[in-house]
Amino acid sequence: MVQVIQAQNVGLAYLEERFGLQQTDSAGFFTEWLDAIPEITDLEKQYLDRVRTNFLRLVKRPPILENAVKMIVLSPLLDFAGFYNDPFLVATEESIEIALEDKGEIVRGRIDILVIQEQLWLLVIESKRASFSLLEAIPQALAYMLANPHPEQPVFGLVTNGSHFLFLKLNKSNVPQYALSDEFTLLRRENELYQVLRILKNLSQVLS
Repeated sequence: MVQVIQAQNVGLAYLEERFGLQQTDSAGFFTEWLDAIPEITDLEKQYLDRVRTNFLRLVKRPPILENAVKMIVLSPLLDFAGFYNDPFLVATEESIEIALEDKGEIVRGRIDILVIQEQLWLLVIESKRASFSLLEAIPQALAYMLANPHPEQPVFGLVTNGSHFLFLKLNKSNVPQYALSDEFTLLRRENELYQVLRILKNLSQVLS
């Protein structure tokens, strides 16, 4: 079981000081979200269009709870990517809390964590306000990924609040290094869930 660090104490500066973590911009470090990305079928595109429509209907009545995000958005993506099939096993970790101070008011949110094969960490943000961006989840994702029990293998992460998606890669072999993908969103005209699913399919092939 990974030891949970209090979310309010975790920031990138803390991880850099405590673990020597470094961000890298090397083009060859995180190719899994760019290279050899599988295509998706027309049927999958049609279903992802429905997922996008269902989520955009959901956001009209906040707050957006992480269970709703997992059910409406994340679960179909994991299913299409093959993560519910052998050899993969989905496990859950204890949820953690994040807080932002907004004009003297503490705004709280939660991050719910799913783990696949101890190599793919999925963090879902529950938010009562739009002020919670994916930036709030990146340090928590990296903290969990740093504690993975297989330091010889690279690990991957995905953070999402339902409307935005960001992939991470961490390698601990020498100096701990990480890199980020571009951010994908459901708020553009094109359905960027297509690209999110393509990346998840590629990661399923890498991890299997």
